Amino acid sequence: MILEVKAINTFYETSHILFDVSLTVDRGEIVCLLGRNGAGKTTTMRSIMGLTPAKSGSVQFHGEDLRSRPPHYIARKGMGYVPDNRLIFPDLTVRENLELGYKVPKDFAGDPWTLDRIYQLFPILAERQRQHGGTLSGGEQQMLTLGRTLMGNPELLLLDEPVEGLAPLVVKDLGKQILKLKEMGQTILFSEQNVKFATMTAKRAYVIDKGRIRYQGSIEELRTNQEIREKYLMI
Repeated sequence: MILEVKAINTFYETSHILFDVSLTVDRGEIVCLLGRNGAGKTTTMRSIMGLTPAKSGSVQFHGEDLRSRPPHYIARKGMGYVPDNRLIFPDLTVRENLELGYKVPKDFAGDPWTLDRIYQLFPILAERQRQHGGTLSGGEQQMLTLGRTLMGNPELLLLDEPVEGLAPLVVKDLGKQILKLKEMGQTILFSEQNVKFATMTAKRAYVIDKGRIRYQGSIEELRTNQEIREKYLMI
């Protein structure tokens, strides 16, 4: 097991947002955290990454509790985070954005990501490599953010609503690229409200609503659980 989140409680000032949230991710898995807007998905991802630290509980990465650690420490341990607002550098070229993300962790094993490998995964970025990031479409910016994060060679990739606001064709393409990452052995936890995208890419899911985990199980089980789908996902 790579990641084990145990009963975390997270607050924004005095507002209690997450209530005893627990989840796990095993090596090589793609796991999805599903929920509607405001359900607690982004807060969960930010709590794992240390950006909005939980007040209680634990976030264990390879058995080490990272709950009180700063985000840069967590990143160095092997987590990569793609936020829902992308945060590219609009005045830098695609290539420069990617190069800024490059690092190889001290204990990294395997073939590190390079520009050429990123361009093979996202051919459109190779075509756009001399363009400024701010001139890209929303889908291209999402690919750029994902590519820049991969350049840090994370063991665990956290994606916060990766297809929010993207056209259906772009969503389909991004799903294929995420499945390619799984074939390469990349471990991924992503949050999403697009159930179709989640069922296309993940094998296991958690459903969160009002800051509490309401369901955990396989995607196949979720497909047949009409009560959960109607009550918490409005399907």
